[in-house]
Amino acid sequence: MRVDILTLFPEMFESPLGHSILKRARENGLVDIVLTNIRDFTKDTFRKVDDKPYGGGPGMVMMPGPLFDCFEHVQKLSPEKGRAILLTPQGQKFDQKKALELSAEKRLILIAGRYEGLDERIRIGLDAEQISIGDYVLSGGELPAMVIIDSVVRLLPDALGDEDSSKDDSFSAGLLEYPQYTRPEVFRDMKVPDILLSGDHAKIAQWRRQQAIERTKKWRPDLLEDNNNKNERGEH
Repeated sequence: MRVDILTLFPEMFESPLGHSILKRARENGLVDIVLTNIRDFTKDTFRKVDDKPYGGGPGMVMMPGPLFDCFEHVQKLSPEKGRAILLTPQGQKFDQKKALELSAEKRLILIAGRYEGLDERIRIGLDAEQISIGDYVLSGGELPAMVIIDSVVRLLPDALGDEDSSKDDSFSAGLLEYPQYTRPEVFRDMKVPDILLSGDHAKIAQWRRQQAIERTKKWRPDLLEDNNNKNERGEH
């Protein structure tokens, strides 16, 4: 997979992309992540990318010119056209289902906006899919881009080293993940449940499933409701 990121602050990505799963995935050739600075496509001495909004109002708005030029340049860097995604609080909410969907793409082009917002002609002209990581406002699209990259790359084959590692993650089956334990068997008077020490894999699987349901019912009942609604509609 190739991931292109259009941003005004490429240096923000250095640390997240240089550690753990993302680092290994890049080193092993599973993903190629390319950063392009939108400011490199300005045509003035001050490398200006924003201006005051027409009609008045607070803040600054990103101008369409530099972003269009940047996007068109980036598209030509690979024969694969790529799925363009505009990171904005007005977009469709990102979830595990969307992460799995994006992990099947050969190329993603993530556009990270800044300031008060984007000139509306950017949304119209680029015809990019709009995605939000939640109902809150951030200073720009860089952090959402990092979230999406991390969640998508870990779903790529061989990224985790064990193809089953992501199957029981929270949200993967519409449930929160079951509780996990490791050594020591007893820690500060808290003991590992006996079932996990039994060696009976069928009963362990049953226990984990029940724990996942109970956790979801307690902390995220909306997920169970969504699953029930989908079952009633015959969706999977």
